[in-house]
Amino acid sequence: MKKFVWPFFALGLSFCQEKVAPPEPVLPVPHERQIGWQELEFYGFVHFNMNTFSDREWGFGDEKPEQFNPTALDARQWARVAKESGMKGLIITAKHHDGFVLWPSAYTEHSVKNSPWRDGKGDLIREFVDACREYGLKVGIYYSPWDRNHPDYGKSEYITYMRNQLTELLTNYGEIYEVWFDGANGGTGWYGGANEERKVDKFSYYDWPATHELVRKLQPNAMMFSDAGPDVRWVGNEHGFAYETTWSNLMRDSVYAGMPDFDKWASGQENGTHWVPAESDVSIRPGWYYHAYEDHKVKTLPELMEIYYKSIGQNSSLLINFPVDRRGLIHEKDVEAILQLAAKIKEDFSVNLAQEASFEASSDRGNGYEVENLNDGNFDTYWTTPDGQIQASVELDFGKPVSFNRLLLQEFVNLGQRVKAFSLEKEVNGTWEKIAEGTTIGHKRILRFADTEAQKIRVNFLDGKGIPVISEIGVYSAPALLFPPKISRTPAGKVTLTAAEENLDIYFTTDGSAPKPEVNRYSGEFDVPDAATVQAIAVDPKTGKSSGLGRVDFDLAKGSWKPVQADSNAVKSIDENPQSYWTSSKNELILDLGKEISLKGFTYLPMQARYPSGYIAEYGLEVSLDGKSWKSAARGEFSNIQNSPIEQTVRFDPIPARFVKLKGLRTTDGNPSTFGEFGILTR
Repeated sequence: MKKFVWPFFALGLSFCQEKVAPPEPVLPVPHERQIGWQELEFYGFVHFNMNTFSDREWGFGDEKPEQFNPTALDARQWARVAKESGMKGLIITAKHHDGFVLWPSAYTEHSVKNSPWRDGKGDLIREFVDACREYGLKVGIYYSPWDRNHPDYGKSEYITYMRNQLTELLTNYGEIYEVWFDGANGGTGWYGGANEERKVDKFSYYDWPATHELVRKLQPNAMMFSDAGPDVRWVGNEHGFAYETTWSNLMRDSVYAGMPDFDKWASGQENGTHWVPAESDVSIRPGWYYHAYEDHKVKTLPELMEIYYKSIGQNSSLLINFPVDRRGLIHEKDVEAILQLAAKIKEDFSVNLAQEASFEASSDRGNGYEVENLNDGNFDTYWTTPDGQIQASVELDFGKPVSFNRLLLQEFVNLGQRVKAFSLEKEVNGTWEKIAEGTTIGHKRILRFADTEAQKIRVNFLDGKGIPVISEIGVYSAPALLFPPKISRTPAGKVTLTAAEENLDIYFTTDGSAPKPEVNRYSGEFDVPDAATVQAIAVDPKTGKSSGLGRVDFDLAKGSWKPVQADSNAVKSIDENPQSYWTSSKNELILDLGKEISLKGFTYLPMQARYPSGYIAEYGLEVSLDGKSWKSAARGEFSNIQNSPIEQTVRFDPIPARFVKLKGLRTTDGNPSTFGEFGILTR
């Protein structure tokens, strides 16, 4: 093994060695603008538009500008929160599917210029841009190609309209770092009063090559996002997770414009022809837009940390959404959550144990590419091996036993993504034992594993598309994070609380008050047959440290409910098991609730299986007192359910009911309706 000696380098004597040529790139490689983008890693979304005031996820297009009227809008608050949370930029929904625009566009009246906000003289894009630049944040623009308001959508005239608006956005507001094109295209809409369904061929209708050319002309440094690029691609889910194997390579020209084999290629392609890295997008709440009923559903710190490690830690950027509320502010609970995330990330990576270690490499390329580059904090310097030597290892000696549970690796991806397999080992009594292993690395890869103690560790690069070219190796000991207890209930109303780890105490409440250590300790299942809020914390009795808060709002227990369908499997739709589901050949679920209630809404959880089918996109809910005479209670759509298969909540004015019938009027794939779990709301 070639030993690196620190004093030699410190004396500046490396000039004695002959400078050698850098390794040849392994294609594809990133464009200069992509290199700058990947260094951002973490940035934010702002979903604030007409949907905020219509309380929808996808507006129908028939909303009125008068509805848009935030009472205390402060874009500087958005920028300040983003900056304090470690984000490097913000992207705002300039126009969503409903067609309402946040700037005084010359091409539509469906705009803030006709709203009461700022007496019709406001320009939210200008306020947003100025706030971002004040706080040193990059500026991104989201623009939905779909427009459920515009009368010309589906015609060639609309493309002119779209490009005129893009020209306004990309000309009048300075430098834009990312232009974000949503993948939702065509469907039912108001369309200027037509109230009809309009379908478009998203492969050809928008003439994307010409639209991309326009963006390149107006904003040459901007990254363009869509499902498949051309510069950055969607990660394929709205959980914020990349994949254990995530390639930045993609056969862009063959799968571009919708990616017909998206499930197959969402993690990228080892032999892809173009550099199209993944962006993981996720909302800090279940929905993308603000809904007051989700104030208690802000993601917990453990959930956010899981997202961090599975996005940035798996070769992806991370885009976290803030659903700005009707005041025009990021809600206090969202602020609290994102700042907790920032603090925990800082805590996990505060001390790089590798800084105190000596490094040895099995070999290196020579002067300029030695092993010390792995520990200098500079992404642009790297260690690599002689041509043809794909397998290699780097050994770290800490000088004494240390405890650690994280390994951070970075490839110098400016020369292409290479590593296909690697492992981490520790030395035990002269032999090497494997701790963890991985596949791809890319811009950044972070492995998590149980607390491990060792004086010497070894990172083995086992396989690759070319010789390893590694920028950094980091080793960390992240303090443990307590997870909130899991709260579950049986159909009979029996509630169970479960801690993520053994030897933790659980404390809970059912009256809406916050649980406290040493008060109402959980000792076994308890009855909650009626509507109630159960909250719980886990406490480590050794340290006194508490977890975050776990909370579930239960409604009436389902034990007395009976499916009216003859199919006995229909009970799976009310068994309180989110992993089971029932498929209805008649596209409807009929239930006898056992007694008359005052119904104020319902919930629908789509099936959670790996290969989903029959998600209800348009629904109708009917109620009855006798099971014979039915009355409509609600009708609408479950917007974005295909990409975000979370529990859907529908609320309406109270209506008496004993029988309920949920109809699937249209499913996302045309298959029979599936029901993961159905629930009712009585409060």
